[in-house]
Amino acid sequence: MANLPDMTKHRGFPSGMPGTGVQFTIRRANPKGVTPIKALPRHGRPGTKEHRIDAAFLHALWHHFGDEPFERGNLDAARINLLFGREIVPAEKDFDPTSYEALLMINEKVARQSFPESFEDVFEV
Repeated sequence: MANLPDMTKHRGFPSGMPGTGVQFTIRRANPKGVTPIKALPRHGRPGTKEHRIDAAFLHALWHHFGDEPFERGNLDAARINLLFGREIVPAEKDFDPTSYEALLMINEKVARQSFPESFEDVFEV
């Protein structure tokens, strides 16, 4: 196997949402190259399964990192992309969307408006 880029593994971060098959983290770096971070349209409206999954991911981010910047590392790009540019924003001026070392942060004001349930102490799955 080719040498894969270094990637921080966020120990203790949930690997996905139980019962859905949706992953929140990846096991190893992509040998074909880092999946770029980019804003994708979100179709999940409140009350839908998609909205619930996004809320669960944001809940995990908030309770793992809080309002501090965090490294992209092994966090799943697909999940980040659905929140990127709104609830998740770059935490550095020279943000590299194709780096596992890119720093992100939660835009708390926007995130609390979009997903207030993500900030509760307990998130019921």
